[in-house]
Amino acid sequence: MEAVYKVPFAVLEVPNLKLKKPGWLKKPSPMFIYALVLVSYFLVTGGIIYDVIVEPPSIGSTTDERGNSKPVAFMPYRVNGQYIMEGLASSFLFTLGGLGFVILDQTNSPSTPKLNRILLFSFGFVAILLSFFMCRVFMRMKLPGYLQG
Repeated sequence: MEAVYKVPFAVLEVPNLKLKKPGWLKKPSPMFIYALVLVSYFLVTGGIIYDVIVEPPSIGSTTDERGNSKPVAFMPYRVNGQYIMEGLASSFLFTLGGLGFVILDQTNSPSTPKLNRILLFSFGFVAILLSFFMCRVFMRMKLPGYLQG
């Protein structure tokens, strides 16, 4: 395998550059990187790539029995299609569940007081449960009869 790497360098010569890092360029903080990852997770799970390619409407509409148009946030009977608001709502719940797990991880810090530990544990647990059950409600709105015995 090393022979494969040596082939281009037998023909080409690597320039002897003395590059220095600019003084204004600093290492980003861990919280900045975490926020960047969290925002990208929110956008990707919200279907931003799908929204850019397909360009769906933000919300849909349906007609009731009287002929009146009503707004609809979920595209019914289509698992592989979504409105923009549906994707953002689902993405918010996915992110809320992920943050619940991060909060549960923070309860293990030895310097956390007992009251804060209990509050963090309960908030993280509620965030995970709320996210899970609301995602189930969303799936039932999208596919009526889903997981019905």
